[in-house]
Amino acid sequence: MEENKDLRDEEILEEGNTVEENTEATENEEVEEIIEEYSETDDLSMIRKLKDENKKLSNELDALKDRLLRLTAEYDNYRKRTAKEKEGIYTDACTDVLKEVLPVADNLERALAVDGNVEDIKKGVEMTIKGFLNALEKLGVEEIDTTNGFDPNVHQAISVVEDANLNTNDVAQVYQKGYKKGEKVIRYSMVTVAK
Repeated sequence: MEENKDLRDEEILEEGNTVEENTEATENEEVEEIIEEYSETDDLSMIRKLKDENKKLSNELDALKDRLLRLTAEYDNYRKRTAKEKEGIYTDACTDVLKEVLPVADNLERALAVDGNVEDIKKGVEMTIKGFLNALEKLGVEEIDTTNGFDPNVHQAISVVEDANLNTNDVAQVYQKGYKKGEKVIRYSMVTVAK
C-alpha cells in the first residue's frame, strides 16, 4: 500500500510538473506573441515617426535651398548694382573735374589765336593760370607747401646741395610743384634739399 501511495504521489508530482511545464510553455508563447505584436506596432509607429521626420527635414531642406538661391540672386544683383554705381561715381567725378578745366583749355586756345605783343600774351597766360588755380581750388586741390622744409611724405628730393644761407632740410629749389586733395597726395613736389 505504501508503494501504491508512493507511486501515486510520484504520478501526482509528475502531473503537477507537466501542468507547470505546460503553463510555463503557454505563458512563454503568450509573452512571445505580445512581444511580437508590440514589436510590429512599435515598428509601425517608428516607421511613421521616421516618415514624418523625413518629410519635415525634406521641407526644411527645400526651404534652405530656396533661401540660398534667393541670397545668391540678391548678391549677384548687389554686385552688379555696386559695379554700375562705382562706374557712375567715377564718370561723375571726371565730369566735375573736366567742367572746371575745360575753360582753361578754351582760354589757352584763344591765346594762341590772338595776334599781339608779348606783354598782351603774357597777361593772357597769367589770367589763364589764375583761372586754372581757381578751378583747382573749387575741386579742393591745393598746392603742397615747401616753405616749412623737406617732408618725405609730400616731397621728392631729386638732389642735395650745400648752401650756407639755408638750414639743413630746407627746400633750396622747387622743380615741379606738388598738389594734394585733403591728405591724399596727387603729385609729389620735386625739390632740391639743403644739406
